[in-house]
Amino acid sequence: MARQQPPPWVHTAILLCLLSLTGAIEIPMDLSQPPTITKQSVKDHIVDPRDNILIECEAKGNPAPSFHWTRNSRFFNIAKDPRVSMRRRSGTLVIDFRSGGRPEEYEGEYQCFARNKFGTALSNRIRLQVSKSPLWPKENLDPVVVQEGAPLTLQCNPPPGLPSPVIFWMSSSMEPITQDKRVSQGHNGDLYFSNVMLQDMQTDYSCNARFHFTHTIQQKNAFTLKVLTNNPYNDSSLRNHPDMYSARGVAERTPSFMYPQGTASSQMVLRGMDLLLECIASGVPTPDIAWYKKGGDLPSDKAKFENFNKALRITNVSEEDSGEYFCLASNKMGSIRHTISVRVKAAPYWLDEPKNLILAPGEDGRLVCRANGNPKPTVQWMVNGEPLQSAPPNPNREVAGDTIIFRDTQISSRAVYQCNTSNEHGYLLANAFVSVLDVPPRMLSPRNQLIRVILYNRTRLDCPFFGSPIPTLRWFKNGQGSNLDGGNYHVYENGSLEIKMIRKEDQGIYTCVATNILGKAENQVRLEVKDPTRIYRMPEDQVVKRGTTVQLECRVKHDPSLKLAVSWLKDDEPLYIGNRMKKEDDSLTIFGVAERDQGSYTCVASTELDQDLAKASLTVLGRPDRPRDLELTDLAERSVRLTWIPGDDNNSPITDYVVQFEEDQFQPGVWHDHSKFPGSVNSAVLRLSPYVNYQFRVIAINEVGSSHPSLPSERYRTSGAPPESNPADVKGEGTRKNNMEITWTPMNATSAFGPNLRYIVKWRRRETRETWNNVTVWGSRYVVGQTPVYVPYEIRVQAENDFGKGPEPDTVIGYSGEDYPRAAPTDVKIRVLNSTAISLQWNRVYPDTVQGQLREYRAYYWRESSLLKNLWVSQKRQQASFPGDRPRGVVSRLFPYSNYKLEMVVVNGRGDGPRGETKEFTTPEGVPSAPRRFRVRQPNLETINLEWDHPEHPNGILIGYTLKYVAFNGTKLGKQIVENFSPNQTKFTVQRADPVSRYRFTLSARTQVGSGEAVTEESPAPPNEAYTNNQADIATQGWFIGLMCAIALLVLILLIVCFIKRSRGGKYPVREKKDVPLGPEDPKEEDGSFDYSDEDNKPLQGSQTSLDGTIKQQESDDSLVDYGEGGEGQFNEDGSFIGQYTVKKDKEETEGNESSEATSPVNAIYSLA
Repeated sequence: MARQQPPPWVHTAILLCLLSLTGAIEIPMDLSQPPTITKQSVKDHIVDPRDNILIECEAKGNPAPSFHWTRNSRFFNIAKDPRVSMRRRSGTLVIDFRSGGRPEEYEGEYQCFARNKFGTALSNRIRLQVSKSPLWPKENLDPVVVQEGAPLTLQCNPPPGLPSPVIFWMSSSMEPITQDKRVSQGHNGDLYFSNVMLQDMQTDYSCNARFHFTHTIQQKNAFTLKVLTNNPYNDSSLRNHPDMYSARGVAERTPSFMYPQGTASSQMVLRGMDLLLECIASGVPTPDIAWYKKGGDLPSDKAKFENFNKALRITNVSEEDSGEYFCLASNKMGSIRHTISVRVKAAPYWLDEPKNLILAPGEDGRLVCRANGNPKPTVQWMVNGEPLQSAPPNPNREVAGDTIIFRDTQISSRAVYQCNTSNEHGYLLANAFVSVLDVPPRMLSPRNQLIRVILYNRTRLDCPFFGSPIPTLRWFKNGQGSNLDGGNYHVYENGSLEIKMIRKEDQGIYTCVATNILGKAENQVRLEVKDPTRIYRMPEDQVVKRGTTVQLECRVKHDPSLKLAVSWLKDDEPLYIGNRMKKEDDSLTIFGVAERDQGSYTCVASTELDQDLAKASLTVLGRPDRPRDLELTDLAERSVRLTWIPGDDNNSPITDYVVQFEEDQFQPGVWHDHSKFPGSVNSAVLRLSPYVNYQFRVIAINEVGSSHPSLPSERYRTSGAPPESNPADVKGEGTRKNNMEITWTPMNATSAFGPNLRYIVKWRRRETRETWNNVTVWGSRYVVGQTPVYVPYEIRVQAENDFGKGPEPDTVIGYSGEDYPRAAPTDVKIRVLNSTAISLQWNRVYPDTVQGQLREYRAYYWRESSLLKNLWVSQKRQQASFPGDRPRGVVSRLFPYSNYKLEMVVVNGRGDGPRGETKEFTTPEGVPSAPRRFRVRQPNLETINLEWDHPEHPNGILIGYTLKYVAFNGTKLGKQIVENFSPNQTKFTVQRADPVSRYRFTLSARTQVGSGEAVTEESPAPPNEAYTNNQADIATQGWFIGLMCAIALLVLILLIVCFIKRSRGGKYPVREKKDVPLGPEDPKEEDGSFDYSDEDNKPLQGSQTSLDGTIKQQESDDSLVDYGEGGEGQFNEDGSFIGQYTVKKDKEETEGNESSEATSPVNAIYSLA
């Protein structure tokens, strides 16, 4: 687990950005200005002859510049050549060969001129060359004859190409030449052999050149080697021999240099280029190369070794790298060294490159052109492409070596100046214009920009501006305070304000003000400071087994105003989330981890402003890779050495190697384990058997599992010999009453020891001393016929092959076949032990009647009937075995209260003998089995119903049932109650003592012997569920439903009656009870009466409706009682009025009210709602 540092390019980008801040101020393109070259081809421009030629030259200026070219320092007239054109608004040349022409005709030195009325800018002198890939000259190469151990150089001499081709060596069959410290390619392309070995002539050698532009490879005719040797046998086992050369009879010798020659040489390199030093030495054994610098150490940050330490490369050479280097070649015979003197020269490089000069009229200025090199470069000034000496005189200009000084400049001083500095190794050309302008300050960026930055970071607020004279720039924060510069702030020449470390208090509005003598301009930037993104729980390094699941955590804190995105990298490349992976906001889960999942995983938490990285490594423990390159050495008659190269252990150390073998005679294609070795070895001596055509393979084992088997080794056949053992598991057994079959386990390939393996089988009757019978058998069995019944024999089986017989075999006793016994047990006596078991006793038979090996006495018995009437029983025969020669036994697991029959027999290997006399016996009464289908039902809270069926096996005459039950509530138990029932009763109802307790019931059946197996059940529901069920049961009872319907009907009738009574008082003369006049505008006034009908569902005027639908009095002493005649008002407990009232009306009024809508029962209900 690690928090990863930002990549190096981030620091580089910051550095380049800061460097750019100090650059010259650009003139806006809407102002007049001389030309500036913006793009051009490289100085050495090599082109592909198959493509059109493109020579780039682009420039900017106002007015837009025009372009012309010179070729070889002479004006290049583009209009006269139809193949040459210039791109529009550009000086880029295009030379088109689609209609023919030779690109070589256009080689030369080109220079571009960009001109407008204020001056002329020049490009570099561009040297145009056409790529060349010449053919290899045809040549016939004779075989190269060399003595084994001698050095050899095969020269390549590739044809000169432009650019130089890439050289590599292969065989004529396009197989790469294996290179090592003995055989390697030099920087010049030659192939060097420090010493030649016999195996080097197994291939030929061809030098190949790959040309860059044409993408072609040219192959030189192959070299053929003929190696003269004192030991013509190319034994591959000697390649890794510690003393390979002496083993092959090659004389050892001290090292000598093949390249460079002699003891000293020199080399020149240009500053900034790579220095390549090379030393290739011959010798036997192959020398080792070491590098040193005289008077100091090698520059470790720039030096690296190549080509098996034969080359030293120092990158980006500087003057400090000059000096003397030496290489030391050594082997056990001695050492030599070669000294290389290195001189570092330098093409010109800038110390102070001239920059554009922007002046106001009357201002002074200077152009500086300073460069260095080795040798010291010369400086030449030009103006508008012409030598300064030939330009018109300018009294305001003074040249002082590498500096031009301008005083009191005027508009007429505008021009483009060129500085050319050169030495024998190259040149530098720079353009710098002098522009004289009178411009007030202006801001070049959008106004009121929003900049969001991360806390504690370095940031830059840009304020690009322009003016002439160059304005001074000041920064202010929040429109007040002094100029921001110094401390945590730094203002650059181009107007940018750098804040070195952002804090929360730096948030605000920043104003930049540019001022010169012509005026001022300002702009504002709003800065917001955000919290950084941080991974606070990082993924951890994990080591897991293949196939498991792994989770990598990545929990992040970030500024809530920024959008967070979490992504993952694997080995620094974007991770593809496949179907085995699950990416969540705070983790990555990999299911079924495989070897390809191993690597480094980086969690990248990023917002639009910043990011944080955390890396963890995932190591997958897998099965090892298969061993490879099996090799057989030290070949002997009974042993061989097997050597192999271990495969990758896949992060779990190899603990064991299993060597397997296969032979192609007895079981071709079948692999057998031979031996097992520790994981620390890769070579072992294997013990072999004679006359086996061995092939070996190796399997590696670690704690994760086994590797795939290696590829098989080459075969090795051992010489033959007589067998050293005889077959095992020799047996003699009869398959019929008059034969004996002799069998054995055949010998395998590793014990045959020779061809035509066969077996000499001998037998004779035991203790008769008769001569041995013998026969030769090729299989694994032989049958002896016409034998007496069950007679012992002496048996011998001896192995034999074409080389001889095996050792004398051991004698094994076998028996001829058995016949059925001739007699049955006699005097069988039966004694009843209990209701389910009896004891047997019998007289044993005579041995000669067994006619074989007595296996057992066997009793066959069956249930004839039950003593219970009408009870069906199974008469299936059963058996009880009594192994060995014994006179008694016990038969158990009988059914009580039943009649049984029994017969006895003798059993040998052939089968049963004759059956003895049939015996009868009766088992006494026993206890019954458990009652069947015991059911407990609970219809209500008062009773529990029990039901059951008779036992499946009564085992006697049932005399009744016993029920025991007890109430319990949690851990509290009540008193146990016992009930006895008649044998015909199968139902019982228990009256509950309370509705909460549960009951546990135990029921058993009884015979005269006693109670049988019991069955236990509990009442089905806990108290709360019982109560709910009981309520549901009550709600479904008919009486309860009828009662609820009657109550509902009664309530409805009462409501209707109440509403009719109320409606009869709907109209009455108001003036009879109150002397309050009604205005003529009152809409309720009709014939001196007031309508109280409920058509609009509104309460009485001056009253409000209560929550329960009754009418409450409000701000009036009048009661509804005042308007009735028959009773006093009644109030319920909360004071609501529930009394009845009546008003006597004449017949007309009564009839009118009877027809009123308010008297409808439906309306009555609505009026109360």
